Amino acid sequence: MTDDTAPAGPLTGLRVVELAGIGPGPFAAMMLADLGADVVRVDRTAEVDPAAFGTPHPDLLNRGRRSVAVDLKSPGGREVVLALVRGADALVEGFRPGVTERLGVGPADCLAVNPRLVYGRMTGWGQEGPNAPHAGHDIGYLALTGALHGIGRAGERPVPPLNLLGDFGGGGMMLALGVVSALYAVRSGARGQVVDAAIVDGVAVLSTQIHGLRGMGLWQDPRGVNLLDGGAPFYDTYECADGRYVAVGALEPRFYDELVRRTGFPLSPDEPLDRTDPANWPALRRAWARLFRTRTRDEWAALAGDSDACLAPVLDWAEAPAHPHMAARQTFVRHAGVEQPAPAPRFSGTPTGLRRPPPHPGEHTDEVLAELGYPSDRIDALRAAAAVA
Repeated sequence: MTDDTAPAGPLTGLRVVELAGIGPGPFAAMMLADLGADVVRVDRTAEVDPAAFGTPHPDLLNRGRRSVAVDLKSPGGREVVLALVRGADALVEGFRPGVTERLGVGPADCLAVNPRLVYGRMTGWGQEGPNAPHAGHDIGYLALTGALHGIGRAGERPVPPLNLLGDFGGGGMMLALGVVSALYAVRSGARGQVVDAAIVDGVAVLSTQIHGLRGMGLWQDPRGVNLLDGGAPFYDTYECADGRYVAVGALEPRFYDELVRRTGFPLSPDEPLDRTDPANWPALRRAWARLFRTRTRDEWAALAGDSDACLAPVLDWAEAPAHPHMAARQTFVRHAGVEQPAPAPRFSGTPTGLRRPPPHPGEHTDEVLAELGYPSDRIDALRAAAAVA
């Protein structure tokens, strides 16, 4: 199922090979596909189910590409991957360091057949360092960068922020940026190169502002006591009368004044204490909490209305797509019968659009191999040898 009417996007003409993985690697490949690249995902032969072909796979991270099923441990499978690489601009993979080298599709192997290739590598720890050979997950990467230490309530344990900060922000997004940057260098005359995208590096970069604030004496190391970590009563969430929540982000004085005016803060006998003095923050928090419990979430959202009060309802996953602002911008779209986030960012001259639903493993093996010039009898021989499926 292909939407040939969808806009092509700024990366039209870019060809990418993705060695199947989980999490941040597929997210980077999704970003490239969303922006118009022709991405071929190399899945495992053991995961092929021909009965599912023609229906969207539920994993939205795999949207926008075609899938070939290859046994990377077989000579025929290695041959197919290198054939894909020969005509590609980039390859992305998320194996542990050294795995693709052992399979014969590492950077040296691929650059030998395509010197202009950008070889993107996605790992948690990076390609070298004491932890590089070891397993890991988002929470551990955040822990070693210091970022996890800063997320949570004062006096309580650190709270994992889903896996958005590490896997996707510090990982997949950095890999996508790295690949596009290296491709720009290639098109300016440079040779192909390896992009080492480590989640620990990416998360550290994302925390640059916090390190700067610490250096200026504007950030304390204990969690939950600072301006942006829930320490400030005017940058936090509050429970409402119906058990749902509002988010308050009235940092600037004029926005805080608007919030006060719209909400009628404070209730008697609470006092409008000086918010710039952190010593007043506990009392102010209690006063705001008492006020917000007097109305429902949606009543507060309506009261704030079209203003600079910086108050927003905390929506759940199902509610978010229907919010008037999200609906007006089409931040969520329906494609192949599935509601999902739309591609981002937006381009005035080369708009993006969803063209393919997530494929099932091996759904396009014959199609892609034929494009590479493989005759049908050679494809049959590769399938008979279990090199492809």
